[in-house]
Amino acid sequence: MSTLPDSYIDYPKRREGYDHDLYPWSNMHQRPAIAWPGGSVAVWLCVSLEWFPIIPEGPFKAPGHMVTPYPDYRHYTSRDYGTRVGVWRMLEAFSREGVKASFATNAAIAERYPDLIAAIQSDGHEIIAHSTDMNGTIDASLGEEGERALIAEAMARLENATGARPKGWMSIARQQSFHTLDILKEEGLTYCCDWVNDELPYRFANGLIDLPLNHELSDRQIITVQQKSGESWAESMRDAFDWLAAEAEREGGGRMLPVHLTPYIIGLPYRIDALESLLRDISGREQAWFARGCDIVETWENQQ
Repeated sequence: MSTLPDSYIDYPKRREGYDHDLYPWSNMHQRPAIAWPGGSVAVWLCVSLEWFPIIPEGPFKAPGHMVTPYPDYRHYTSRDYGTRVGVWRMLEAFSREGVKASFATNAAIAERYPDLIAAIQSDGHEIIAHSTDMNGTIDASLGEEGERALIAEAMARLENATGARPKGWMSIARQQSFHTLDILKEEGLTYCCDWVNDELPYRFANGLIDLPLNHELSDRQIITVQQKSGESWAESMRDAFDWLAAEAEREGGGRMLPVHLTPYIIGLPYRIDALESLLRDISGREQAWFARGCDIVETWENQQ
């Protein structure tokens, strides 16, 4: 009976945490405490503004993409509903409670809906780069130069359409390659939202910051995938807030609640009340600080 050579189990990247050098690994509860300016829980509302081409392209479909034999008018128009109707209800709800949000925006949305972009900006919300459109996915087959061109195109088109260069980036389906972090840094971005392995910001080795946007807390995951009601989604958000507020008080440091929203899901007339009631409830609590992604990142950076 033969034995394996020692080299078979010799892995040079074996270390604490994950086996890579992209960021230093750490436990959240062992880091220096963060203090938010408006409460112990930073509530980050992040709205996805997505433009779906009627025919998917690329090696995989982004979440929410067309699913039936083409042309898939039913799903195509339901997505369009979010931009024509649902998002305006959300803007009214945000304005009513005086809260600010981040809008992860496809370049195609910024170009095709100037009135919407103007309303978002005039209300003081943030625009985050969200690729070119929902076919603009990042994957290994794209190649480094193809990915660099995709990100550069998205940034240039968004800057041209909005008059400002975004500070944050969210990839389609949160998909990155081994080149993405360095390309985002080269494009002058401050943070990305793709890595969901924490509840506070942290810094990558190249200086870029991750602002974790946990997909488990999204309306898409809870309502569409798990098939729960709007009220059940809102209850989940309240439960998460209550837990984080209690943990912050117990641990003596701030926490963050990311709330990922999709206009064609939560903006429907039988669901929008769940969002409105949640905003009324949470905004009335002394522990809550509603903040844009850029504000959370800036506050965190100033305390490092």
